[in-house]
Amino acid sequence: MHHIRAHINSLFGSVTYRMGDIIVDPGDDQDLDNVSAVLLTHAHFDHIYGLNALAERNPAVTVYTNAAGARALTDAKLNMSKYHDCPFVFDHPDRIKTVADGEMLNINGIEIQAIHTPGHHPSCITWRTDTAIFTGDAYIPGLRTVTNLPGGDKAAARASETLILAAAENRSVLPGHGEGTAEGK
Repeated sequence: MHHIRAHINSLFGSVTYRMGDIIVDPGDDQDLDNVSAVLLTHAHFDHIYGLNALAERNPAVTVYTNAAGARALTDAKLNMSKYHDCPFVFDHPDRIKTVADGEMLNINGIEIQAIHTPGHHPSCITWRTDTAIFTGDAYIPGLRTVTNLPGGDKAAARASETLILAAAENRSVLPGHGEGTAEGK
């Protein structure tokens, strides 16, 4: 089992998770040293706004997302930051690696699967390890998935929820907002 720490961020209560040298959805400037990989659950501003600070402190970091996420990281309209009076563009697009649906990664001995779960946004990826799944905003237990933002799709969200619930079997569900179930909240 991997030790996972959660940090509830100041922006919209989004959650950043740390698992070894892996960060999921960087937010507030905290605990950003010695990071080799960033997994993005999706490329909305409240889940990526700490990315530039993290990349500056970790010059070799790789950012994993899908093609829609890669586009949104370099476009303030697509990542919605333009509408929060804080336009954000990722300063290091050469560090982005796009992953295919179902692709398995091995990051320093941790096996992680990327499951594309659109509906909230086309960039949504649920990341599955042997003990946890990081669902971002594609699935937040007890809440209906938000689909009324640009790129949202109700039918895709329902299909993604089915995939996520199947992938969650015997794993901790770690959503993009709220308390989550990680250690050290």
